[in-house]
Amino acid sequence: MELWRKVGGYALALFIVTFSCSALFSSSAHAAEGLDGATMSFLWALPFIGILLSIATGPLFYPHLWEHHYGKFALFWSICVIVPVIVAAGITAGVHTLLHTMLLEYVPFILLLFALYTISGGIYLEGNLRGTPAANTLLLAVGAFLASFVGTTGASMIMIRPLLRANDDRVYRVHTVVFFIFLVSNIGGALTPLGDPPLFVGFLKGVDFFWTTTHLWRPTLVVSIILLIVFFVIDMLLHRREERLHHPLDPTPDSPLRLHGGVNFLLLAAVIAAILMSASWKPGISFSIGGVDVELQNVVRDIIFVLAALASLVLTQKESREANGFSWGPIQEVAILFACIFVCIVPVIAMLHAGARGAFAPLIAMVAQPDGTPNNVAYFWLTGALSSFLDNAPTYLVFFELAGGDPKALMTTLAPTLAAISLGAVFMGANTYIGNAPNFMVYAIARGAGVRMPSFFGYMLWSSAILLPTFVVVSLLFLR
Repeated sequence: MELWRKVGGYALALFIVTFSCSALFSSSAHAAEGLDGATMSFLWALPFIGILLSIATGPLFYPHLWEHHYGKFALFWSICVIVPVIVAAGITAGVHTLLHTMLLEYVPFILLLFALYTISGGIYLEGNLRGTPAANTLLLAVGAFLASFVGTTGASMIMIRPLLRANDDRVYRVHTVVFFIFLVSNIGGALTPLGDPPLFVGFLKGVDFFWTTTHLWRPTLVVSIILLIVFFVIDMLLHRREERLHHPLDPTPDSPLRLHGGVNFLLLAAVIAAILMSASWKPGISFSIGGVDVELQNVVRDIIFVLAALASLVLTQKESREANGFSWGPIQEVAILFACIFVCIVPVIAMLHAGARGAFAPLIAMVAQPDGTPNNVAYFWLTGALSSFLDNAPTYLVFFELAGGDPKALMTTLAPTLAAISLGAVFMGANTYIGNAPNFMVYAIARGAGVRMPSFFGYMLWSSAILLPTFVVVSLLFLR
């Protein structure tokens, strides 16, 4: 109840501000029917930049203040968008634009994350393996595969504790957690829209569910194999060195693995079926909410998300969630922050739609060849560079719109461009602790288990040495 009270409070505040501004600025009927991105200056993008920088710097530089007041930070940046949008676009168009974003994009986005987080939190892997190089490599491979079906956050929460238990008698453990973040918390989520938030944003924009699977599996497989081989070699060398050292007593002796909460896999199948249903079933029925048409198939899909999550809470033993360290805190933070992110990105999308006539013309020039065709390598690295330090879902959306925003064209004639954007957003979220939400969660859990994790910049030394050369291979093999 505390989760819904806080999330609902911030959501209510957003809507109150929206409609209050409608009354205050009722004289601005002279504004255009909507936001004209061609006439908007770069100042309109400052709230979007501000909220992303707040999310990136808050947990690192002022964690105590951020932990207690992140919702207020986010609400401030949202108000900085809501007021000008209603002033510039007029009451009707401004409110319609904001409601369109919240109802058709934010609501299904956060309900899917809520369902995946709740369902995966009920899957508990009991028991312990010995942390040999072969066993560790297998655990990483399983976690990476699982990430595309329960999400990178879900897979990270399911697999990190078994991996830590398997290695709690090892002297060298840092590299194991670092590669876990690479593979399970990021790269493994590239195969379906369930895997990583940016890919589900693409699905909501009209990208077919299996497009990501058919177009991204080759680079995902190549990168995963490279990283697993590199990890195995490093782990084998360090394991051999440990054998010559004093080996600590294993605090968690080997025991058979046992899976709890298997019913959650059926609930996960229901979530996947709901997504496929919404993409294929078109009854032609819609409901108008504040002038926004919400289609029946999408309402049914979102209801199934909620029912599957509630069923997981009822059918899963409480002990399994406790063993996973399950809490509502992470999804509560994501719900509040993303509500405000989706508001703040509204003017940015309008500016991107203006193309070369808008304030983002220099960015468009950077990702285009001299003949005007897309520079896919540039899309990959620019999307990845921003995803490394800012949240990868809104970064994906920015470059999706920059590439034209037409899902049919991006899935066909511009498929290499959409692949470059998708790979950059998903893969390069692994470059820093703040590139993807599970990264910092895994970092905190590992530190709590006694692993001496590298600092922010120490982690970047690992990612620069291992990931960046691997991404160069991706550029050469798949994006030229």
